[in-house]
Amino acid sequence: MAALYNNIARIILGKRESVLLAIACLLARGHLLIEDVPGVGKTMLARALARSIDGQFRRVQCTPDLLPSDITGVSVYNQQSGKFEFVPGPVFTHVLLADEVNRATPRTQSSLLECMAENQVTVDGQTRRLDPLFMVLATQNPVEFHGTFPLPEAQLDRFFMRIRMGYPDVSEEIAILRAQNRRHPIEDLKPVVTRDRIVALQNQVAEVAVHDSVAEYITAVVRATRSHSDVELGAGPRGSLALMKAAQAMALLSGREFVTPQLVKQVAVPVLSHRLILRQTTALTGKRGDDVIREVLNLVPTPAADTAA
Repeated sequence: MAALYNNIARIILGKRESVLLAIACLLARGHLLIEDVPGVGKTMLARALARSIDGQFRRVQCTPDLLPSDITGVSVYNQQSGKFEFVPGPVFTHVLLADEVNRATPRTQSSLLECMAENQVTVDGQTRRLDPLFMVLATQNPVEFHGTFPLPEAQLDRFFMRIRMGYPDVSEEIAILRAQNRRHPIEDLKPVVTRDRIVALQNQVAEVAVHDSVAEYITAVVRATRSHSDVELGAGPRGSLALMKAAQAMALLSGREFVTPQLVKQVAVPVLSHRLILRQTTALTGKRGDDVIREVLNLVPTPAADTAA
């Protein structure tokens, strides 16, 4: 998968961890929420990922007047045939970018739930399957609240990971200026991995070994979020499964045949932090779910490396 990483890294400069996590999310058949300020490359990451796997990319700009049918599709009456014909929405693609998803109304946000959870769409009582590679990359701006509708906890839990890309450092920002001096490099990006190869790798993720001691460690980390003093509601069993699958995907990306505790730690924050509901008094102090997960990782004993192999 080095070719896939290197191809995306040509566009997303200096964000190694973000690129790796996005690829791991794809291999684990998950959906990604990118929460960051405007202009740091959220849309470019989605486009680069889709182009690198020779996939179809569709973008939905979420606004308060966006309807569920604008995403899933709608049945239109054909006067010539005298029948209703289904017109697929942008969700029928490989990589769907839901830009500024928190600007859409809760009704429209919820239209993505079935797509993300079951890889299918039901319109007018008829269920239609989505492509096996279907992946949602949603973005939201965490510093702007006017005219937004925060994602409910149930929908946040459907996202496999949440990442923050952050600002580039000085050298990276200069490199971005040079790379885009004449034209954007995304225009020259070519596929390096076939869709069939991605599906095969997705199947291989499930074959990565998870030792009993690592499974117990994953369970202990997730359960510790439920008893943390700053947490009103901790991560559920879906969080445990996501943490295991993310660690398996990262193991595959690093050429390992088994999951290590360090790999679990590497993906714990993006997998679990958005699944926590902090106590109101804690949130007022500025403490975030990321901070709680790091505290939990320091508190839960790490199994020895030799027992994890």
